[in-house]
Amino acid sequence: MKFKDYYATLGVKRDAGTDEIKKAYRKLAQKYHPDVTKDPAGEEKFKELAEAWQTLKDPEKRAAYDQLGSHRQGEDFRPPPDWGRGAGQHFADGQFSFDDIDLADLFAGMGGRQHGGRARADHPIRGQDYEVAARITLEDAFHGTMVDLDLDVPDYDAHGRLHHAKRKFTARIPKGATDGQRLRLRGKGGKGFHGGPDGDLYLDITLAPHRLYRVDGHDLYLDLPLAPWEAALGAAVEVPTLAGKVSLKVPPATNTGQKLRLARRGLPNPKGGEGDLYAIAQIVIPPKLTEREQALMKELAGTSSFNPRGHFRSEAKDAS
Repeated sequence: MKFKDYYATLGVKRDAGTDEIKKAYRKLAQKYHPDVTKDPAGEEKFKELAEAWQTLKDPEKRAAYDQLGSHRQGEDFRPPPDWGRGAGQHFADGQFSFDDIDLADLFAGMGGRQHGGRARADHPIRGQDYEVAARITLEDAFHGTMVDLDLDVPDYDAHGRLHHAKRKFTARIPKGATDGQRLRLRGKGGKGFHGGPDGDLYLDITLAPHRLYRVDGHDLYLDLPLAPWEAALGAAVEVPTLAGKVSLKVPPATNTGQKLRLARRGLPNPKGGEGDLYAIAQIVIPPKLTEREQALMKELAGTSSFNPRGHFRSEAKDAS
């Protein structure tokens, strides 16, 4: 089996007293508590700390553990033949549950009120905040929507022990939600402990890619295909928006990449107003020309003096 150095886990010497071990445990447990830590491995570290504390705080379990001697963390070793019975069984099988954590004892070291020189373990503790990604469509962001969430979250039981629980939420996402936005739902997180307030639920909004639109804040961008004659002569074309189709006036001599603005046709802004929709002109050549179209193109080529590469001449002169 693999050796677990509980003293090293808590950062204390092997001859440390119970008070010193408790102080070290509380300090580290506060640092890696799931309600506090930002460390991705924090929950696992918290669990390791609690396992070490559950062993070393109990004289019988500690004595059985000390019989193993000193080994390196993670080193393979063979315990005494009868060691796994009795107190040693607590850590012989390497199993541990959050149910084993005495959170009331931990809470006493997390700001509990002092009473008669002792910290009160029934100090109100705020419920845990939950954070979850919510992926919605652009249409959902435009109109607003309701999302159903099924979460597997850490929670406390009636005795303050941490465990995992299934929670179902129905959350309203207001219209105008944008990609990367973080919505806070007050009181929708974990239940408070000893009368403490419930935590909050945070929704991290992500917008699913759309086949037509690109999103920048509350503004939308749309590629607008134009026939060569529409771009050259100008035209009134139909453009889709999230609120329905509208007519857009394309001015004469429109070039590829030119932005045509449709004011207030983007996403609604919760603070008031709406973003804009920008149609980006893209000149598209017919995939196949009829004989008549070819004749007209040849006539245009023969009569037009326009040279789209005229600026190359100045570059050539500079090079010579």
